[in-house]
Amino acid sequence: MAAVAPPRIHGAGERESDWRASPWLAALGEQPATQLLQGRHRLVLLSPHPDDETLACGGLLRAASQAGLDIVLLAVTDGEACYPGDATWTPERLREVRPREVAQAFDALGVRAHVQRLGLPDGGVGAHGDTLEATLRTLLRPGDLVLAPWEQDGHPDHDAVGRAALAVAAQPGLRLLRYPVWAWHWLSPHTDRPPFDAFRMPLTPDTFARKQRAIACFASQLHSDAPHAPAPILPPHVVQRFHRPFEVYLP
Repeated sequence: MAAVAPPRIHGAGERESDWRASPWLAALGEQPATQLLQGRHRLVLLSPHPDDETLACGGLLRAASQAGLDIVLLAVTDGEACYPGDATWTPERLREVRPREVAQAFDALGVRAHVQRLGLPDGGVGAHGDTLEATLRTLLRPGDLVLAPWEQDGHPDHDAVGRAALAVAAQPGLRLLRYPVWAWHWLSPHTDRPPFDAFRMPLTPDTFARKQRAIACFASQLHSDAPHAPAPILPPHVVQRFHRPFEVYLP
């Protein structure tokens, strides 16, 4: 993830304890990973920032790997702008560290993937929509299951990647699933009616444990032990939103 500004993403956001009591989240139907992967030849995951793929989709990535699908990760940015102005976490250092953390997370998940780094500017993906769409039209092919951020997730980069995925998803033979990340920060857990058409994909105990180990690989986002260090992008109350025995997808 990367640092963002209001209106949707500010403050501490919704508590995970409230999400665990959410009537609409509990009422979502379930679809197993085997059903989502049936008939698919390849899984292509569009990740705005290093860690989004693991937080939102680590369980489905592992299931696809176990099923023998080829996996492609399109890393749209390198997440270099998450600590603007910090002397320790410079953009140059983050461009080296954050992709390495993804590789460590995939090892923890037991996932092998082809990673394509697009290198678009962190925080500025929206200005490069044509480049992203052109890349997707070249990359995607019939039989792919495509995972992309929900186009209303609330972070401008997430929304831009989601819009690009929607623009090309009508190609024959593709199936698009969208995943929320920042939406858990600003959506209300207290309503009875779901804010979107979605379903839950349950995680097996082994996959759940592996996903937690994978999330722990993103040290650059989780810790700020040095004096005068910026607050971490993934403080404990945010990480808790991904300590769930299921993942949520929008068809």
